[in-house]
Amino acid sequence: MLRVGLTGGLASGKSTVAAFFRELGAFHVDADRIAQELIAPGGAAAREVVARFGRGIVSADGAIDRKQLAAIVFSDPRALADLNALVHPKVRDEIARRIAEHESSASPSRVALVDAALLVESGIHRGLDAVIVVACPEELQIARAVARGGLTGAEARARVAAQAPLAAKLAVADHVVDNAGSLGETKRQVLRVWDALLPP
Repeated sequence: MLRVGLTGGLASGKSTVAAFFRELGAFHVDADRIAQELIAPGGAAAREVVARFGRGIVSADGAIDRKQLAAIVFSDPRALADLNALVHPKVRDEIARRIAEHESSASPSRVALVDAALLVESGIHRGLDAVIVVACPEELQIARAVARGGLTGAEARARVAAQAPLAAKLAVADHVVDNAGSLGETKRQVLRVWDALLPP
């Protein structure tokens, strides 16, 4: 089974591209969702994250307030590095566990798609067979992030700045999907990448 990484910056369209790969039969491992599960109540990283950032990030229902945590880490590079050091190793372990479990199932996919916004920053890409980068101009990322709600322009820019620049992602890419155009154009590119990964 091929282990393929998928990454892209904030609001670049990574989730849309991942959905197209799922339609083609890829086994999808969502690293960002795993990270959310790890800091949820009872999650393997929750206690350590609260110990590092304080009870002030815990909401009334006992869950970590992710918006408040984001406000801290995206304004302080050291805080972001600390959070990543607590969470990323556990994310890597869980990705490996899920892929191994799927590979031993009755009908595994030929492709395991590891979908992670911080694929390059976390170093997860180094253990994979190929890396796909979803690319679009930064201004389009900002506009999309603001349009879908939840972030101001300044917040979106801070999050983009906290991620590895597109050039760093492209430097390790085996395939690039340009998502600045129409949905149809994006899907055609995904089909070409799929055919390149699994030639007849």
